[in-house]
Amino acid sequence: MRAEQNEFLVRTGPGTPMGELFRRYWLPALLLEELPEADCPPVRVKLLSERLIAFRDTSNRFGLVDEFCAHRGVSLWFGRNEENGLRCSYHGWKYDVNGQCVEIPSEPGNPKLCQRMKLKSYPLVERGGVLWTYMGPPELKPALPEHEWATLPENQRFVSKRLQECNYLQAMEGGIDSSHVSFLHRYTMKVDPMFKGAHKSHEYNLQDLAPHFEVVESPGGLYIGARRNAEEGKHYWRITQWIMPSFTLIPPRGDHPIGGHSWVPIDDEHCWAWSTNHHAMRPLKPEEHQALEDGQGIHVALLPGTYRPVANKDNDYLMDRKAQKEGRSFSGIEGFAMQDASVQESMGTIQDRTRENLVPTDQGIIMARRRLIKAAEELKQNKQPPGVDPAHQRVRSVSIVLPKGVPFAEAAEDALQPEPGSAHATV
Repeated sequence: MRAEQNEFLVRTGPGTPMGELFRRYWLPALLLEELPEADCPPVRVKLLSERLIAFRDTSNRFGLVDEFCAHRGVSLWFGRNEENGLRCSYHGWKYDVNGQCVEIPSEPGNPKLCQRMKLKSYPLVERGGVLWTYMGPPELKPALPEHEWATLPENQRFVSKRLQECNYLQAMEGGIDSSHVSFLHRYTMKVDPMFKGAHKSHEYNLQDLAPHFEVVESPGGLYIGARRNAEEGKHYWRITQWIMPSFTLIPPRGDHPIGGHSWVPIDDEHCWAWSTNHHAMRPLKPEEHQALEDGQGIHVALLPGTYRPVANKDNDYLMDRKAQKEGRSFSGIEGFAMQDASVQESMGTIQDRTRENLVPTDQGIIMARRRLIKAAEELKQNKQPPGVDPAHQRVRSVSIVLPKGVPFAEAAEDALQPEPGSAHATV
């Protein structure tokens, strides 16, 4: 990859091509638990290199506005959330959830001045226990997101987020790379409560360490098929959904809930790694929910009062060399999420892709980069990007055994674009 292509893909601040692309989607901004009740403390939010403040007013309306008061630039995080507005603690200027100034105490007789003072603001809407925002042109705002996990009852889903200290792209590329599972995660998937027990799936994974990749464009992104040998005359397919700009769905194992991710840029050197589990047919079992709460599966244990993982780069991810040497862990790091984060963050905050050497198993990564670049370039021609239409989001990942020679995207079409409430296609 040329240096200028890398720059094109990794920069997401205001005015950048990739930043403009991300701003055309509904993005996860906060967990609902971060604004738990009316008039609760405001929360700092940084997305796509913009510093914002989120708050929930007296009438339970959500607001996401510029962090800084229009008067003298004071951070509104220090403000008072009261009587349907956020009041700056410096001179008392007050703003509603749309960023409109509604009161300037020092100028009570000048209503026109108040009306002229309006902060940048973005919509903030709850869906699936997540507060979503759209940061693009208001007239192009798409319908609300319909990712399956976000539309299910609360007892059928689990959502978490964690800070990841690197650019979104290298984190996302790890999420669409199925070939590393047989190495980085090979021991963990046998013992983790959200993966163990899917014996046939694990058997296929571990007996064929050289998967063949086939990648097909989908309406909203890519179908990334990793093919391994199964029994005579058949192949085991794990089909990952990549939904633009940065959502993935992990192929299921057994009756375990489907997992998924989204990587949302905070700035060019940090991102939020959102993790989801859901089951379309049943509530999560108590033991499943407890495991997820405990940071098992694709979730992590967090430092108290933060969304930073307990295992992080400052403590070398609590790496255990003895466990690595004795074969209890391939990498010496515990847990799927931190195994992934450790290698992704080790590349540096922004990976230098001019130094990489890609191979055929990297087809999904190559095509995702091309799809992102093309979509960003087509925005200049006013073309709607893939993945914006809710129909592109009503999809599932699949693990399935198919006869050899059968095109996986055609054979698994009904499973990849399922009827709501139907059973997962899983091995």
